[in-house]
Amino acid sequence: MAKRVAGSSNLVTEDSYVNHDGVRVHKPIHAKSKPANATARCRDGSYSFSTHHRGTCSGHRGVAEWYR
Repeated sequence: MAKRVAGSSNLVTEDSYVNHDGVRVHKPIHAKSKPANATARCRDGSYSFSTHHRGTCSGHRGVAEWYR
């Protein structure tokens, strides 16, 4: 059974990780504007698709803004 990728379906799955729920989530990315399904903006300017608050934007200087 294929794992679901949280976030936009057109994101490349090689740039993802499996969270503690076993769900594949796209790693934070840099973009000029908020990508569809981004859940947070990190302090380094990247966007996260994390499904949990804990650990979101770790390695990206923390969360600057939550979207949900």
